[in-house]
Amino acid sequence: MNASRTADAPTWPAEFAERYRAAGHWRGETFGGMLRERAAAHPGRVAVVDPAPERRAWTYGELDERASRLAAGFTARGIAPGDRVVVQLPNTAEFIEVVFALFRIGALPVYALPAHRETEIEYFCSFTEAVAYVVPDRHAGFDHLALATKVKERTPTLKHVFVAGAPGGHTALSEVPCAPTETAYEPAPHDLAFLQLSGGTTGVPKLIPRTHDDYVYSLRGSNEICGVDGDTRYLVVLPAAHNFPMSSPGWLGTLYAGGTVVLCPSPDPATAFPLVERERVTMTGMVPPLALVWTEAARSTGHDLSSLELVLVGGAKYSEAAARRLEPALGCRLMQVFGMAEGLVNYTRLDDDHEAVVTTQGLPISEDDEIRVVDDADEDVPEGGFGHLLTRGPYTIRGYWRAPEHNRKSFTEDGFYRTGDIVRRTPTGHLVVEGRAKDQINRGGEKVAPEEIENIILGHPSVHDVSVVGVADAYLGERSLAYVILRDGAEPLKPAAIKRLVRERGVAAYKVPDLVEFVEAFPQTGIGKVSKKGLRSDAVPGPAAEPAQH
Repeated sequence: MNASRTADAPTWPAEFAERYRAAGHWRGETFGGMLRERAAAHPGRVAVVDPAPERRAWTYGELDERASRLAAGFTARGIAPGDRVVVQLPNTAEFIEVVFALFRIGALPVYALPAHRETEIEYFCSFTEAVAYVVPDRHAGFDHLALATKVKERTPTLKHVFVAGAPGGHTALSEVPCAPTETAYEPAPHDLAFLQLSGGTTGVPKLIPRTHDDYVYSLRGSNEICGVDGDTRYLVVLPAAHNFPMSSPGWLGTLYAGGTVVLCPSPDPATAFPLVERERVTMTGMVPPLALVWTEAARSTGHDLSSLELVLVGGAKYSEAAARRLEPALGCRLMQVFGMAEGLVNYTRLDDDHEAVVTTQGLPISEDDEIRVVDDADEDVPEGGFGHLLTRGPYTIRGYWRAPEHNRKSFTEDGFYRTGDIVRRTPTGHLVVEGRAKDQINRGGEKVAPEEIENIILGHPSVHDVSVVGVADAYLGERSLAYVILRDGAEPLKPAAIKRLVRERGVAAYKVPDLVEFVEAFPQTGIGKVSKKGLRSDAVPGPAAEPAQH
């Protein structure tokens, strides 16, 4: 691939970096510097509201000071520039405090989701050679202390476990901060800022390296498109570590603009609607299944949602019928978002006509986002035809972290990222997403890699073969269906046994198959391979699946 490289991640070739700087996309900003500047400009303005268990509101001045004190404490405990720290916190003020502290010292947050369990966390910590792991004591009924203890025992590099809450045998996060000192290290704008998780097809997530320069540009572009400013009050209803609620425009975009971030502990209307009313929330972002729930609940709510001005929906395909219902129900504007943690983000625009908003997934952020729609041979398809989406640009990565083999498959020789999405482009340039080319299930915005779940189920002594596919679902967009072939002479199994097997392997709850069917054989392609397309077409849609309980 024609790109210069750091030790761990490909970077933009020099001529592209120069182009993006000359265009004003990359302005030499860092996240730590951004917070420092906002705190100096308006120290008394509220930056973060955390309502649980009791309402806390931190001003920009307070957030900046807390981040600096925590950064000093991390440094005193030996966390250094470039060190990786796995952060698995729910939507709390501590999450934002921790990541800004790590930004300050040049350590890299590795964003884990609250739903991740032993299998995922152990992999993240070992693969990144993490030196620290940050967790809550308990969340949604799950004991994170016990998980952290297991992971620390098995990860030689893991020196610290910091706990938001009762620490058990670990270190309380509240004990870490100390008096700030002048640091000799200041991250450079082109340095890595953090590592995100990809929604891979193999069950082993690739790590997405994002720099200060490229990610700040995506925030600034998102803010301009969405009209984010100092009066914006953004409600974080999805897990804050997800790319969508972080940057589209998300909590980071809101802080960049000097607005107020309101953290929502649970996305359900019973929790979120009172916050919208009390905090006079103006904007939020959600995945299609949640948008459906909010749309229905808004019809009968007694809460005042009139402050809402804009709801962004993305993370999975949003049906036209559902999109048409949102604005009348919630009394605000809809904006569709289509993007990926690897980079490219598209939005419908505030001045788009209504049909474009409900039938397309928008236009790219940047005039320097390069888009190709190609066939299987990488030849451009006729205008308006469906094809594979390839992209490169000022905030789309040039390669995954420490993954040279995967990079050769996922990026073209000239640096275009193979997104795995099938799209067409309208005459106005708006993208319409048809689906995924990759063997991946998008379960309400959470990505499930069939291979990971298949490997677990194959471990059952009675199972001869298994194939996991995504099937259409009215609520989630897709749900997972495991087709299982039992060994000759094996005792019959019930679907519950297969689901229990997966659950007990310590994976996130959303990865447990929604449906299990026992079959005699799989349909095959013309060359003798299992036809997942055939399995999907054989599936009969049933009642809408419920979201996984995490």
